[in-house]
Amino acid sequence: MSEDEQRERTTNYIGVGLALGAGIGTAIGVAFGAAFGNVAMGAAFGPSIGASIGLVVGIFLSQSQSEDDDE
Repeated sequence: MSEDEQRERTTNYIGVGLALGAGIGTAIGVAFGAAFGNVAMGAAFGPSIGASIGLVVGIFLSQSQSEDDDE
């Protein structure tokens, strides 16, 4: 795999991880916010926490995929 293809794949995994993380984080944040009586706070912090987790997952997936391609 060329370096450009690997870079594009890494970007795709990171983008998917960020999008999914932000979406899931929003849902969880609103749910916890509703449970504890402060939906606005949950809606504010949920996406950022979810995006952070999604970024880590996206980087992990891109790196593990890269190692599989090298073999």
